[in-house]
Amino acid sequence: MAESYKVSVKVISQKGNCEAGHKVGDEWVFGEKTPEGFCIFAFSSLMPFLTPLMFSGSFPWEKDPDMTTVACPDPENPVVFEIRRLRS
Repeated sequence: MAESYKVSVKVISQKGNCEAGHKVGDEWVFGEKTPEGFCIFAFSSLMPFLTPLMFSGSFPWEKDPDMTTVACPDPENPVVFEIRRLRS
């Protein structure tokens, strides 16, 4: 079985009015379950990036192989998340 990691998701930028109430500094840990209260629309945008980080993957455009940044799909009120693999 592949090695798996938990990942942290942190709001690093937020403009306008996030309908889910997410704000800069909010942070969640993702493992086998989606944290309660996390926006389903943001989750759908993050999922393709969560999975590689959870299972030892990385993104060639990132300098740090343990992280990436992703924005939610709301162009009027964008929330930007930092996703980071937790190695401990």
